[in-house]
Amino acid sequence: MSTLPALPSAFAPGNVAVITGAASGIGLSAALRLGQLGMKIALADLEGPALAAAAEQVARVAGGAQNVLAQPTDVSRATELALLREATFERFGDVSVLMNNAGVGNNPGLPWENGNAWRALVDVNLWGVIHGVEAFVPALLASGKPAVIVNTGSKQGITSPPGNAAYNMSKAALRNYTESLAHALRGVAPGRISAHLLIPGFTYTGMTGAAEKPAAAWSADEVVTFMLESIARGDFYVLCPDHAVDRATDELRMQWSIDDIIENRPALSRWHPEFEAEFAAYVRGGRKAKP
Repeated sequence: MSTLPALPSAFAPGNVAVITGAASGIGLSAALRLGQLGMKIALADLEGPALAAAAEQVARVAGGAQNVLAQPTDVSRATELALLREATFERFGDVSVLMNNAGVGNNPGLPWENGNAWRALVDVNLWGVIHGVEAFVPALLASGKPAVIVNTGSKQGITSPPGNAAYNMSKAALRNYTESLAHALRGVAPGRISAHLLIPGFTYTGMTGAAEKPAAAWSADEVVTFMLESIARGDFYVLCPDHAVDRATDELRMQWSIDDIIENRPALSRWHPEFEAEFAAYVRGGRKAKP
């Protein structure tokens, strides 16, 4: 484990972290890391053996089962986030870290297909986060204590690559929502409660669909390390690279996407055949990433 800059006091030993989507992937890695820091952990995920196994793993690094709560939770249901809040406060007291991480990556199809499946995906990826914020933020504000909120987004919510339009839409909306959340918290709890958007790169999780980690992918643990380093620096946008794409390339792709509006190009021109050569030349020209 790499040496981290000083984390905000919300991550202090004995404090409480709530993590959704905690039975696997980035959520489980975050739970293990925060448990190692001495935090008490509330893990939320769908009921089943994966959640029970995750609770056992986290208990081994967090000082025992008394420091871990495993709460079956369907984040698409606001009532279940309210139950998670009540169970966490009854067991541990005030919450200091909220990580709204649960998400799904199934592909409902084209924009005119399978409306109910589109809605189900958005109910988890967007409304699951909103439900988490609604359930916990009033109590975070009332506690008067420092707190950190992390919402897990995606680069696909910024550049919208063809392939899974519903997923892209859900993560684009989540980005906008989290920006608004961070702005609102600056107004009502300046310097005390911060919100952050985690933007993973290619990460090996259950969504990857590969039996073994691809060489180009980061592990979930690498993402969590980068996330904590970024939060320690005060970053809002936690833009993760991976083993195939560095930050400079990410910046070029994102700049091209926003310039579609400014230059009045066709939607998603990066994948438009008439702009293929121009985009390739743009990337070859390159630019230096910010430090």
